[in-house]
Amino acid sequence: MAFLADALSRVKPSATIAVSQKARELKAKGRDVIGLGAGEPDFDTPDNIKTAAIDAINRGETKYTPVSGILELRKAIAAKFKRENGLDYSWEQTIVGTGGKQILFNAFMATLNPGDEVVIPAPYWVSYPEMVALCGGTPVFVSATQEHNFKLQAADLEKAVTPKTKWFIFNSPSNPTGAAYTQDELKALTDVLMKHPQVWVLTDDMYEHLTYGDFKFVTPVEVEPKLYDRTLTMNGVSKAYAMTGWRIGYAAGPIQLIKAMDMIQGQQTSGATSIAQWAAVEALNGTQDFIPANKKIFEGRRDLVVSMLNQAKGIVCPVPEGAFYVYPSCAGLIGKTAPSGKVIETDEDFVSELLETEGVAVVHGSAFGLGPNFRISYATSEELLEEACRRVQRFCGACK
Repeated sequence: MAFLADALSRVKPSATIAVSQKARELKAKGRDVIGLGAGEPDFDTPDNIKTAAIDAINRGETKYTPVSGILELRKAIAAKFKRENGLDYSWEQTIVGTGGKQILFNAFMATLNPGDEVVIPAPYWVSYPEMVALCGGTPVFVSATQEHNFKLQAADLEKAVTPKTKWFIFNSPSNPTGAAYTQDELKALTDVLMKHPQVWVLTDDMYEHLTYGDFKFVTPVEVEPKLYDRTLTMNGVSKAYAMTGWRIGYAAGPIQLIKAMDMIQGQQTSGATSIAQWAAVEALNGTQDFIPANKKIFEGRRDLVVSMLNQAKGIVCPVPEGAFYVYPSCAGLIGKTAPSGKVIETDEDFVSELLETEGVAVVHGSAFGLGPNFRISYATSEELLEEACRRVQRFCGACK
């Protein structure tokens, strides 16, 4: 009898976490490493949110909370969806989890049976397929190619859906590409989904507030209200509010699904940290003034990185509409010889050689399901980004 569960053989460790850990280890050994692997804003959590947490501690808000979250936060979530997305959810239709990951995992755990398929556009966030596999489902990948700005085409979605399809995962703006769908682009996908009433939609809107220029964010139920009864709309405070370590994700959807997720969470972690929940109440209800200011900084970083990477030999970097990632192609370096003498055969070879030679840590695109590309997070200072891009340019120029 094997000791470890068979399910573990179906999953891989998170590549983004692995890259960040490798960068930390090299730094600890004295290497000059610039880590561009983590999807984490370098901004501090705003003061009003920190004060709300301190006030909660001083009031004694340090006890267990209801599994699905404190009433004040669930009401704030429902108000946010109404105010920003035009979606009507009662507070009973909301749930709070320990980060967006728990929301997603619990949704899959509550709904997937062996043989159920989940359609996942590639490139995808590395945890989607692993969660599906752990919960007994079958990931079905559909390529959203650079030719189409990494956006899934309706015809390709239609081909991927089968009678076994239970979920379609939608993520805009995207991790890892930063691609974001316009209303018309999303409507083309929702038109396909309307033909297949067995397919539920899990929309990951975590980067909602990080779109640039005059781009307008839309979420699936906003575009097609008839999907309301089979959509779980997930979001969180991690990215826009610089609250990654507070670990608060949330979602709203049909009450039957929310109750099922509540039951799983009740046997898993129970409620999220009480103090973090009170901080999230302030995040959603309090001033939003810092969001446009932070967006402007991110947009400047995006433009810097795109410009410098496109000056690197063999690199092509599209301009993303949102999030804080770029997803350049390194196809022009495949087959070249790195300064170490190693032939670069894959995007994984490229990022490995870049780290060893120049001390720049990025994530290989094949980890996200589509290469030869690599992901750079530009959620760090312009000074570090400029130096990192200079190193990328130098490395690419030295490849023969």
